[in-house]
Amino acid sequence: MKAITFTGVESVSYEEIADPKILEEGDAIVKVSACAICGSDLHVFHGRETGIDVHAAMGHEFSGTIVETGKSVCNFKVGDRVMSPFTTSCGQCFYCLRGLTCRCVKSQLFGWVENGKGLHGGQAEYVRVPLADQTLMRIPEGLSFETAVLLGDIIPTGFFSARQAGIKPGDVVAVVGCGPVGLMAILGAFHYGAAQVFAFDRVGGRLQAATHFGAQPIHSEHIDERELLLQVTEGRGPDVILEAVGSASSVKLAFDLVRPGGTVSAVGVCTEKTFPFSPVQAYDKNLTWRSGRCPARAMMPELLPVVQNDEQKFLSIITHRLPLADGPAAYSSFASRSEGMLKVMLRP
Repeated sequence: MKAITFTGVESVSYEEIADPKILEEGDAIVKVSACAICGSDLHVFHGRETGIDVHAAMGHEFSGTIVETGKSVCNFKVGDRVMSPFTTSCGQCFYCLRGLTCRCVKSQLFGWVENGKGLHGGQAEYVRVPLADQTLMRIPEGLSFETAVLLGDIIPTGFFSARQAGIKPGDVVAVVGCGPVGLMAILGAFHYGAAQVFAFDRVGGRLQAATHFGAQPIHSEHIDERELLLQVTEGRGPDVILEAVGSASSVKLAFDLVRPGGTVSAVGVCTEKTFPFSPVQAYDKNLTWRSGRCPARAMMPELLPVVQNDEQKFLSIITHRLPLADGPAAYSSFASRSEGMLKVMLRP
């Protein structure tokens, strides 16, 4: 099959690799109909996360149709349209039963093969899905494959950022980073009761998108615009910050913005070795810091009706639709933050 594969730091290729096979009785093979490039894929692309094997298929956002199942798969059959979270889960362990499917004891991340072990990703013509009965979710009639891709990662991640922050009705919220996850965090903040949402970014097109979703845009480097936050909060600062980038500068900005006694909810994948603030600074601010991987599979059923209610709003973040063969060029453009490129959807 054809796939986008990792071939070195800042290098991916469109090449032929072996077709996936059923290895366990609970596996399913999915023919990919749509897949996407995620911001966290760039950590691999740039070499910030090392260990992935050369020629491993990239990507963890995909949807498609089942073409083969293992003997023990009973919830799905060949021909079913399915969506998948970015990690597998068993549905039965301590963590799954508590809704933390991202920490399942049998969890594997799609698009990560190391020393020959792991799962190839969904930026390919086919993908093997272990624990299919518990991992996959059927796509309802009328819902597009593209929306299903978004439901497997960025929609739940954005909403999870808002949910774990404990937003209360009337809260003032600031979102740091207006990429796809940040935009979903804006919608999540309003969903959970925020009265006002401010959105920080340096890219004009992303700030425009944030405005479309109801947030008030603020350029990250314009200090005078930050003063507006103090004015609307009587000099305190926002109650909640949703950090959706993961860089040292975005984490520092989140810390600087939040009011004393406020909460920072961080879902950006941060690979820094230390926090850009000290324990005593956190203490002096009575800071609540929450972070972690989104339990996407646990949230997908909850968010499905929210998405179905206004599917086109969620689809509006897709700015580029390209054939899978154009994936390597798309990675380069996405990594350089090409103007106007927000979410790239690929079709095998």
